[in-house]
Amino acid sequence: MTTATLDAQASQPLYELTPGTLAQLGQRFGIEYRVRNAPAESSVATGSVRDVALPQAMHLTLSDLCVNCAYSSSSRQTAPWFISVVLEGHISARLGPQRFQLNAGDGMCAHFTPQQPLTVFQPAQTRLHTVNVAVLATTSLDLPPLPTAPGLYPWRLSATLAQALRHAAAEPLANWRQPLIWQGLALQLLGDGLPHHGQQDSAEPLAAQTMRGISARDEQRLAILHAQLAAYPSRAYCLNDLAREAAMSPSSLRHKFRTRYGCSIFDHLRQCRLAQAYQDLQRGMSVQQVAHTCGYRHATNFATAFRRRFGIAPNEVATQRVAR
Repeated sequence: MTTATLDAQASQPLYELTPGTLAQLGQRFGIEYRVRNAPAESSVATGSVRDVALPQAMHLTLSDLCVNCAYSSSSRQTAPWFISVVLEGHISARLGPQRFQLNAGDGMCAHFTPQQPLTVFQPAQTRLHTVNVAVLATTSLDLPPLPTAPGLYPWRLSATLAQALRHAAAEPLANWRQPLIWQGLALQLLGDGLPHHGQQDSAEPLAAQTMRGISARDEQRLAILHAQLAAYPSRAYCLNDLAREAAMSPSSLRHKFRTRYGCSIFDHLRQCRLAQAYQDLQRGMSVQQVAHTCGYRHATNFATAFRRRFGIAPNEVATQRVAR
């Protein structure tokens, strides 16, 4: 299999997904997107989607979104290999009879065709942070032969690799070093995620892998806490009070929350507040008002955190609102 040489050059990032922009992305990458009950110009998701073509016929997509409306994506093309990892949030994937739930720290490797496509469902959630690598040709990488049939292969990221991916994703792609860094990380993802010889398709469900060490009762309590922070991000929270509500010790709550969701409680709360800030800015609140609501004493500190999260300054959100 051969392919044209790809330049390691990033495209302009998207900051808002609507049914229209999803349709454009679908035409470009051969993906069919479906949005549930959303008007044509509604905001399906806000945040950033960045993609870059890497050497050796690989394509990288970094997605860090607040998903307002649930949507799904189904492939319409053949991909020798496709790697997706979840750094925060959760998705579900389906390929033929295989169905997997992926949470923070989970990865999947897929080989699919138009006849047996990969379908990924993205539920509404405060933050969905993913890294995707598509292998467009295998000869330049000297990869093993493709399986005889399409398949979906889940695995669990190491804490070291997950941290490296988060750190690299926080840096701007415009820096000339970033494509080199991402090429190395993409190769590492392939090394970890490609199925081993003889690996069974009917792998242990990821939910069972991820939840080892967390009882069903604690899982339910963690889910309630996670949803509570997302629904009421502007409230003041104290770890001891949250631990008491969850019937756990503070240290146990910290550990189990990070194990379950791949981030600390207050990192999650910070992202929930920034997602709420984006919506408040769209509704016309001032940057100073939104910064205060988020718990920042100084608007400059808020603006720095906001730009790091969404890739644009808070006042640019207001400008986009006026321009519509």
